[in-house]
Amino acid sequence: MERSGLWQVNDETPWKDLGDGIQRQVFGYDDRVMLVKVKFEKGAVGTLHEHHHTQVSYVESGVFEMTIAEEKKVLKTGDGFYVPPGAVHGTVCLEPGVLIDVFSPHREDFL
Repeated sequence: MERSGLWQVNDETPWKDLGDGIQRQVFGYDDRVMLVKVKFEKGAVGTLHEHHHTQVSYVESGVFEMTIAEEKKVLKTGDGFYVPPGAVHGTVCLEPGVLIDVFSPHREDFL
């Protein structure tokens, strides 16, 4: 079973620069679940995409216009969203912020 170490310390966990104002920090994971922090600059776009993973996300900070399937909603600090497997989704960052994403199963493409 592939998995992370037991502890993820923010100051010791590297950020990966994805370009265009987006960075990703992979936290704990095993084959069944993964926690990821995604940092967005104002105006950054998480392009519309889909995947077979279930995704649940929490807005740690900032303001985001989320699209899931054909619905749009503006979410702010403290809000969250659920993305069912196969649903097309994406976001536009309206105010700089961080999303906390949980995926099941883990995202092999992030490792």
